[in-house]
Amino acid sequence: MTEHAAVVRGRTVPKRRVDALLAAVPARDRESTRPEALARAERQRRRWATQVVVIDELAKRACVERGLEPPDEVAPDRVLAVAETDVADLGSIVAAALAHSDAARLLLAELEREQVVAEADVQDYYDRNRDRFLTTDALRRGVEPFGGVSSEDFLTYGQVREGVARELRRAAGRRAFFGWLDQSKAGVVYAVGHEHPGDPAHPDHEHRH
Repeated sequence: MTEHAAVVRGRTVPKRRVDALLAAVPARDRESTRPEALARAERQRRRWATQVVVIDELAKRACVERGLEPPDEVAPDRVLAVAETDVADLGSIVAAALAHSDAARLLLAELEREQVVAEADVQDYYDRNRDRFLTTDALRRGVEPFGGVSSEDFLTYGQVREGVARELRRAAGRRAFFGWLDQSKAGVVYAVGHEHPGDPAHPDHEHRH
């Protein structure tokens, strides 16, 4: 019987790592009590957990290759706390991986640090999203940002520049992380029952992440 969930660059990822993660993350309440539906949901949960563990493994290797201090081994029984906003922005697999994996978070932080945001892009964002920069007083008065408003109702570019640049750098870092992940996962080989939840090659596939 195969004892690994996946093979990453010739190195096996043991099933016990997936099992430990599954034990730490309670299954969601199931709307259906039909045995076949519950079995399908559990198969998909195992595939989901495999993805989280594989991302952790890939991130550890990427940190070593970049000369980043390898993080300590993640406690396999640590319960994940994933913000709903992260699930919406990143998808459940990547959001869970970042919550679970110190290496993934370290890599994402490094990718964010590497991003260069042009001054013109920061200025353009400020100009196109003025409604986000109303003063507290303007918000209190219910000022309409696109009509009947004066320049005094807006925070100045200088007041918000650093925050906007930080937000754009964060977004660029996330795009770089997804690009790295797509490239890194291309060579991963999954054991039967541990494929990506959205892989159309297995009958239970789901497109959502």
